[in-house]
Amino acid sequence: ITQLIMDRQNFFTDPNTGMRYDYSNPTNQGWLTKQSAWLKDWRRRYFLLKGSILFFSKGEFSAPHGMIDLSTCMTVKSAELKAGKKNAMEVATKEKTFYMYADTEKEKDEWIGAIGKSIVQSSTTFTPEDGVDANYNSDDDSADN
Repeated sequence: ITQLIMDRQNFFTDPNTGMRYDYSNPTNQGWLTKQSAWLKDWRRRYFLLKGSILFFSKGEFSAPHGMIDLSTCMTVKSAELKAGKKNAMEVATKEKTFYMYADTEKEKDEWIGAIGKSIVQSSTTFTPEDGVDANYNSDDDSADN
């Protein structure tokens, strides 16, 4: 019975679509402070990145209460001036822009990298070959060309 309860707790149901998403074994996780949707105040949330979904919850051991579908995102970038916060970033979809900030610049850069990678991998044009470093050409040792 305990295992069944644990399994159920590893799924988040999107209230808009009814789709269920597994958030166990995320590739990235940690604390960020996110601007709330309605009141625009800042709330510390625990984020879990799995595949193309960025989940957030009130605590490290709490079930997620929201998600951002990164497959609908256009950009992730620094946004310290726009957000008015140090180590801030924005994740923009066509409909909405999410603002959040990390505790350190290193954490912000790690999240931007991980979210950016997820956006690229969830795009319909991504192929496994895209995972190769585009700046490296094994046939050409000259980097100045």
